Formats: sequence, structure tokens, C-alpha cells
Amino acid sequence: MYKIKYKVDGSVERYKAHLVAKGYNQLEGIDYLKTFSSVVKITIVRTLLVVAAKKDWFLKQLDVDNAYLHSDLNENIYMLMPPGMKIQKENQVCKLKKSLYGLKQSGRQWFTKLSSSLQDIGFSQFNADHSLFTRGNELKFTALLVYVDDIILARNSSHEIEEITTHLDQTFKVKDLGDLKCFLGLEVARSSKGIHIY
Repeated sequence: MYKIKYKVDGSVERYKAHLVAKGYNQLEGIDYLKTFSSVVKITIVRTLLVVAAKKDWFLKQLDVDNAYLHSDLNENIYMLMPPGMKIQKENQVCKLKKSLYGLKQSGRQWFTKLSSSLQDIGFSQFNADHSLFTRGNELKFTALLVYVDDIILARNSSHEIEEITTHLDQTFKVKDLGDLKCFLGLEVARSSKGIHIY
């Protein structure tokens, strides 16, 4: 699969290519058991932005590189060799060790791995929306929102945000996109008057 990723201003950021499995051929109960993808509710995003504006929190955006490839598979899955690859034996196939884009369980496997990593450093999942993770108390509070491979960090301390970013980068390899500017089609602008959403 080929994809063009654009910047907020509409210019081309980069060209991407993914090897994608034909998940539409998978059979439930044989090739996968459960599916899930972390999709945060827009009301949670808006609420976090209101709290961040009111409390003057830092907002940072991260993007996880090849998120699904970080997660392991629980099932035995075989895939035909990709086009253009040299085959040494007739009817040779690939046994997948990691989740590939296109597999029905990839989103769930990735989110399980990310959740476990966040819980290891003290985060808890929010009951009303499992894509929101929180850590701390009234004085030191961090909120982390997940939408598949995009992450928003909100915190009253930039040092703490850098610490969490470093942990995620060492664990998964993340791209630091800087201050939050665009998320789920919302353009976010900050001024002395607060946060504006377009």
C-alpha cells in the first residue's frame, strides 16, 4: 500500500509504503479471536483541550512509527510471499511473527502492547474511554490520549512530557511532532487568550 502523508499546510511531508496482509481472507476463531482499535471519543479530546487551556498545560503530539509492527501475534499466520520477492522453493510462504497492517487483530495487539508499556510507568486507563490514560495527582497530573498511532500528551510540566516521550521513543520509536497543531481533523491554535479549535 502506498500513501502520501501531508503536513498541516497541505504540502507533502513524506511518501509511505506498507506491506499489508490480506486480512479479508482471515477466519474468525482460526486466524484471529478478537479485534479492537483505539479510537478516542471526540468529546474526550475537546474536554482535554478545555482543561489544558484552563490550567495552561503543555500539549505535545507524538506519532508512533510503524505502530502495528511493534506487537506480537498470538496466532500462527502464514502469508503468500510479497510480489517481487525471490522464492527459493515452490509454494513457499512467510510465517508472521509480528502484526502487519491489514490483519484483523493488529489494532488490538498494538493497543495491548502500548497499554502494558504505559501501565508499567504508572499510567491508568480511564474507565469512560480506554484511549485515555492518566497518571499523577492534583499537583502533578499527566493525561495521554491515543488514536491508533497518534498520541497527545498534556501536562503542567514540560520536563515530565520529555521524560514520557523518551520512554515511548526507546520502547517504540516515536516521532515528536512538537506542540499540538492538528488532531483528528481539528486544527489547534494557542494564544494568550487560550486554545482555539478550527
